[in-house]
Amino acid sequence: MERVTGVGGIFVAARDPERLARWYSLQLGVDPAPDSYEVSSWWQDAGPTVFAPIAHDGEHVAGPAHSWSLNFRVADLDAMVEQLRRNGVAVEVDPEVYPNGRFASLQDPEGNPLQLWQPEGADRRGPV
Repeated sequence: MERVTGVGGIFVAARDPERLARWYSLQLGVDPAPDSYEVSSWWQDAGPTVFAPIAHDGEHVAGPAHSWSLNFRVADLDAMVEQLRRNGVAVEVDPEVYPNGRFASLQDPEGNPLQLWQPEGADRRGPV
């Protein structure tokens, strides 16, 4: 059976797309979409990715105005949280350490929910 090999793009409706792209680039290091086919798209490190349909009113969605949530893997959650807070971004670190890692929650400038995840356990070790 053929399978997809990963996520090829995430497209987010935005009131101010250029401003939002700059925020993701400056705060999280996500390169904006290239302006030409001569420039490579953002490359991410290989690692675990969760694809999970969730309830439309679930805890990972910020109310009825939002129908999605992004979770970004990070190598050092504490360092990323400190960097974001230095830049004036409000971040809430989940005090619980889960078997699959640690998490923090924040919102982008348009109120979209984001989660940072420092993988542990099986997700840190890789596929078996």
